[in-house]
Amino acid sequence: MLEGNYQEFLETISEKIKKNQIFTDKLHTLVYGTDASFYRLLPKIVIKADNSDEVQFIIKEAYKRALPITFRAAGTSLSGQAISDSILLITSRKFTNFKLADDKSYISLEPALTGEQANNILKEFNKKIGPDPASINAAMIGGIAANNASGMCCGISQNSYKTLKSIKLIMADGTKLDTSSEKSKKRFRHQHKEFLENLKELASKTKHDKELKSLIERKFKIKNTCGYSLNALVDYEDEFDILSHLIIGSEGTLAFIEEVTYNTVEDYPNKASALIFFENIKDACNAVSKIKLAKDDGKIIVDAVELMDNKALKSVQDKEGMPSYLKEFDSEVTALLVETRANLKKDLKTQTKDIENILSEFKTVRPIKFTTKVEEYTLFWKIRKGLFPAVGAIRKIGTTVIIEDVAYPIESLAEATLELQSLFEKHGYHEALIFGHALEGNFHFVFTQDFNDQKEIKRYDEFMNDVTNSVAVKYQGSLKAEHGTGRNMAAFIELEWGKTAFDMMESIKNLFDPTGILNPGVIINHDKQAHLKNLKPLPATNDLVDTCIECGFCEPMCPSNAITFTPRHRIVANREISRLEVIGEQKEADELKEAYVYDGLETCATCSLCSTACPVGIDTGALTKYLRHERITPTQDKVATFIANNFSTTLSGMRVGLKSANFVHSLIGTSLMTGMTNNFRKLLGTPKWSATLPSGLSINEKFTNKASDKKIVYFPSCISRTMGQSSFSQEEKSLYDVTVEVLQKAGFEIVLPKALEELCCGMPFSSKGFTKQAEQKSTQLEKALLEVSNNGEYPILCDTSPCTKKMQESFISDIKIYEPIEFCLDYVVNELEFTKIDEPITIHTTCSSRKMGLHEKFIALAKLCSNEVIVPADVKCCGFAGDRGFNFPELNKSALSSLKEQTSGAKLAFSTSKTCEIGLSEESGLDYNSILYLVNRCSSSKI
Repeated sequence: MLEGNYQEFLETISEKIKKNQIFTDKLHTLVYGTDASFYRLLPKIVIKADNSDEVQFIIKEAYKRALPITFRAAGTSLSGQAISDSILLITSRKFTNFKLADDKSYISLEPALTGEQANNILKEFNKKIGPDPASINAAMIGGIAANNASGMCCGISQNSYKTLKSIKLIMADGTKLDTSSEKSKKRFRHQHKEFLENLKELASKTKHDKELKSLIERKFKIKNTCGYSLNALVDYEDEFDILSHLIIGSEGTLAFIEEVTYNTVEDYPNKASALIFFENIKDACNAVSKIKLAKDDGKIIVDAVELMDNKALKSVQDKEGMPSYLKEFDSEVTALLVETRANLKKDLKTQTKDIENILSEFKTVRPIKFTTKVEEYTLFWKIRKGLFPAVGAIRKIGTTVIIEDVAYPIESLAEATLELQSLFEKHGYHEALIFGHALEGNFHFVFTQDFNDQKEIKRYDEFMNDVTNSVAVKYQGSLKAEHGTGRNMAAFIELEWGKTAFDMMESIKNLFDPTGILNPGVIINHDKQAHLKNLKPLPATNDLVDTCIECGFCEPMCPSNAITFTPRHRIVANREISRLEVIGEQKEADELKEAYVYDGLETCATCSLCSTACPVGIDTGALTKYLRHERITPTQDKVATFIANNFSTTLSGMRVGLKSANFVHSLIGTSLMTGMTNNFRKLLGTPKWSATLPSGLSINEKFTNKASDKKIVYFPSCISRTMGQSSFSQEEKSLYDVTVEVLQKAGFEIVLPKALEELCCGMPFSSKGFTKQAEQKSTQLEKALLEVSNNGEYPILCDTSPCTKKMQESFISDIKIYEPIEFCLDYVVNELEFTKIDEPITIHTTCSSRKMGLHEKFIALAKLCSNEVIVPADVKCCGFAGDRGFNFPELNKSALSSLKEQTSGAKLAFSTSKTCEIGLSEESGLDYNSILYLVNRCSSSKI
């Protein structure tokens, strides 16, 4: 029970906001209240808002009661600006409408769209948004604008401040404003006349204060997100332009951002990057200054220059794909990652030559070599973007990784950087490394910190005081260049800006938010020790996830991100459970464990796509399997063992059940069947029935088989041996029969494993935590495949991608197992004649296929068969997760919420997993089938 105004607020908002969007319990407030920073506050109430009307209602009710409220988008912010001990309002993943101008010159975006989603919308037009933070795949538009996040290439010319066209806001009192609408501005003028007059007065006062104006102009010649965007007061005359640009970088302390309209920028198709190695950091910094001067003089075109000092290089030298020579460098070698872009290839070649000429006076450890190969420069940038989390992954468990974000005037870059390194040594941060956007004089430095010891906290404080004086006072730089002020620099704003500018910032805060309810303690904070308070613990919980620093990069990949927990949430929860157990609070730990079951265990798809987005490859799906295993009872274990030992009987039972369901469906029809089974589900908790549910199937193992020198072992998965076509499907043949047709058409002699009905890869067991039974079935299958393939002499095909991936992970031997995509490209395509169809098709790459690196290959195979291939940009894991889609269909529905819209226009649909295809068909209205159906349809024998 909440106290006073909070309880009244809760009761009021519960009348209009769905109860499953409001959280007050410890588990949900903890996990939803955690962001990527090293600070933590526990909110009293967390609310997920789906749209601006809900936000307006919530803000008005908080305003009435003077209750502090903080806004959160993706929570990838690093400075503590997205946490609260009061009300935390999160923009849900439904807050994602957009509108693109006819000429593509601007795009309007709601706050929960990620930067990647925005760029995917613009990609086909060779456009993008200007801001490009390293977290762009996860960071949402609301946060990108609220923090004025920049990044690798946008510098200060294409950030949110410079590319803002208009903005929609909800002010502290709940008033809405759309700066693109004359009607809205007129209404606002009438309602907030005094506010606008005071705002214009602040701007006029600033413009007439020559010293302050000069300071502002100088400070914003380099990247600066420390404090408010005071440049708005001198850059603009119109009060709405001033207002909207003050919002940029205000970190939710002035208003809620309902929508941002960006002027789009060109995204040139031709790119080249070079990783250039200098003997030391001083030479690298001097080279940066030379490049910057040449760029400003128009002598070269360079889009980005990223510096990685020696310790940064060492932190990634063992990563997959990195050149081996990194290990041979001495302790001073520093790298610059340089990128240039052009519309035409010939221009790109000229630009790379110009850059090489500019740098010819510098001695490099290796010759300068630009690459235009996508896979090569993508690796360079992936490594650069993953430096921060990579450092966090090698920290001592229990310590925190801290990233600071400063900018120096370019003329002082070398001297200031050397001084920064000397401060590392002075305070004993010997592991600290430097990397960042050198072209803008913007460096990040990363180090690990123990906040469990007062001596260590004192050391951190002394270090930060030295750093802030060096950056802000001695070199007149920015204490925050792009990560936002947050809590860790709020105490140092006056040090950087001086009293006059700080007082102006305080006046802005008081004007916009007179009651002080919007994100208190952020940007304006009079507590000089604020950066040392509310520090977040990172206790050990499980070796599988202990390296996580809670950055949130994983969240967009997670199929449960819109309904329950994400990988980050699951790790946060488990850390708290472990912490409570260590300190002896077992009762509270057990309560959290029970509260965790649905959100953490039941609705985790264990697809492990989170590991593909995680810079250090953390697989939270593996944690879920581990935790499911811990909950297995002796009775459940015995049942699983019985099933494993009597697998053919189990499959026979499945066939009977599927045939029975389809028979009843044929008698009573879809509508009545749906209603009846839904009622059973509500009353008895039975699995969901769907019209896309396949009928039972028994395969014919004794087909006519022609002898051939080309032998292929075909292992039909237990799913394709059991499930045929549904009444919904347009196809009559089973996947098994189609696969046999394709193989025989291509001239293969097919060999099936012996005792086929008993064989299974083990996935149905492992996904539920039955590790012993999974290993039993996997070992049995491996032995059978080794025997029938003559120890791997013949290629082995499995018709289902998830099963293939499971075999690859579980088998001890090095036999090669193929799934349909790679097998067709490697063995079938050259044996058959392909004729493309004119019908537009769509494909879904399963999680397993993505993890096997087959997404692009799937697209290539599809394009051999059709002139138009639709690939839904926002659909990752389908959330069906084997049989989980039957028991928790809400996971599948949520994961595929955008599928129908993004596959609009497609006539045929294909994937490589039968169970995934059930859910995909259900949510799209299309008949999804294996890609082998399309290959069979589009191909003919060459003979």
